[in-house]
Formats: sequence, C-alpha cells, structure tokens
Amino acid sequence: QVQLVESGGGLVQAGGSLRLSCAASGSIFSANVMGWYRQAPGKQRELVARISSGGRIIYADSVKDRFTISRDNAKNTVYLQMNSLKPEDTAVYYCIYSSSSGEAAYWGQGTQVTVSS
Repeated sequence: QVQLVESGGGLVQAGGSLRLSCAASGSIFSANVMGWYRQAPGKQRELVARISSGGRIIYADSVKDRFTISRDNAKNTVYLQMNSLKPEDTAVYYCIYSSSSGEAAYWGQGTQVTVSS
C-alpha cells in the first residue's frame, strides 16, 4: 500500500499562483510515475501533468507554459507549481502515484483549488 498526503490548495485570484505538494509513503516502487489530475464540477477527471521517476514529463495542453511539475525522489514527493491561474483551473486536484507498468495506482484525497475572476 502507498499513502499519499496532499497539501497546498486554496483560493486565489485569477493571475495568481499556488503550489501543490504530494508526499508518498509506504510500499514505494523503484520505477514509478507521480502526477496530478483534476476534476471540475460536472466534468470528468483529467490529466494535468505527470512525471516519471526517470524525469519524463507530460503536460495537458491547457496548462503548458503555466504549470510546472517537479519531484524530489529522495522525499518521494511531487510538486505542481501553478502560475497565471485562470477561473477554468478551478477543480479538485488529485495526486496519483503508480508503478511505471501501470499495474498499481493510488490516489490522494484531493485538494480544492479555486480561482476567482
């Protein structure tokens, strides 16, 4: 089992910034992927960004050039720096931790990000 603890959500005005963190503990995979998904009311959960333990990064087109994902492998922690936030970024953000093979995946409890116009 892997436990994920998220932090950093909140309320911010449009154009502002927030930083999310997610720390993994427990049965850590040596090769893994950590990332963030989000789900807005009435919408499906969507990928925001993900980063492998080897450093490969994927961003959703909607957040490229505004969000930056990074990780500290020694701390098993992933970060999401969100700049130039827009009201449409409002959602519950979920951390995900999975094996590189995708056979096992764990979700965080979610953290609310609200961007006011």
